[in-house]
Amino acid sequence: MDPIHLTGRLVDLRDFRASDIPDAVGIVGDERVTRWLSFDARDQDQTAAMIEGAISRAQAEPRTEYYLAVVDKQDRMIGFGRLGLSGVHAAKLGYAIHADHWGHGYATDAARTLITYGFGPLGLHRITAAIGPDNAASITVVKRLGMTYEGRLRDHVHTKGAWRDSLLYSILAPEWTPQANQP
Repeated sequence: MDPIHLTGRLVDLRDFRASDIPDAVGIVGDERVTRWLSFDARDQDQTAAMIEGAISRAQAEPRTEYYLAVVDKQDRMIGFGRLGLSGVHAAKLGYAIHADHWGHGYATDAARTLITYGFGPLGLHRITAAIGPDNAASITVVKRLGMTYEGRLRDHVHTKGAWRDSLLYSILAPEWTPQANQP
């Protein structure tokens, strides 16, 4: 299977490499970031297992997940993005950016690039995103990209020893306009 490399305006997305593990620890080991994710902070070994798993799953035929490193234009990993294929022509969108890089439009660009890939080459019909109700920045990202609020998923995620609701957003292929609301 050919490696994936997607080009955005501000960032690129590519398949993970083993050399991404140290940068990944800086993201998923940071409580500022994982506060908003569906899992708790991870240590070096847990992060290595996460990256190695993503590398392995990228070789699956057919591929059911596009879990990609978000890199700046110098190919330094600053986050990750994911389209997890689910259902018929559907996927779940996820993304995270290193806290030191928040506020520059990287999450919006990464999500836009993934959605464009999903509705383009992957031929998806529906993409969803489940976001913690207090994650105002991520809610702004999906709204900026034209996603529609569908409702609240009660006790959807268990992190830090407690259940958390998620707000569900979606977009359908006919609604997608990649150039809408550029950051």
